[in-house]
Amino acid sequence: MDLTTPALLFPAISLLLLAYTNRFLVTAQLIRQLHVKYKDDRARDEVTRQISNLRQRVLLIQRMQAMGVVSFLLCALSMLLVFIELIPIAKVIFGLSIFMLVLSLLVSLHEITISTKAIEIEMEDMEQSLRDHK
Repeated sequence: MDLTTPALLFPAISLLLLAYTNRFLVTAQLIRQLHVKYKDDRARDEVTRQISNLRQRVLLIQRMQAMGVVSFLLCALSMLLVFIELIPIAKVIFGLSIFMLVLSLLVSLHEITISTKAIEIEMEDMEQSLRDHK
């Protein structure tokens, strides 16, 4: 293993962290919009149904980001170990970095599944409104 092997993971992890941050910002914006809706008594049922979903998503995004950062740090440590020629240890650390990255992606997949449930709640609300107006 040489220095370029862990270096290849740097751009991928950086882009992944950027995507996770974007998911967090979008979720935070949705929470703020729901807070405004919550003040309207007619929308409280929909907002109540979304709260646990959003709380779980925020927790998962936090975990995704943490695992991504740990993966990034382990990758950097692996590069340092290669640089000072501690190759066997560098391989183990690099393996842990990849493992953390995979865990992060699995949590991301779970968060995406939950976010689709939030969209379903929104669609149910719109369908109910359409039925009520007929």
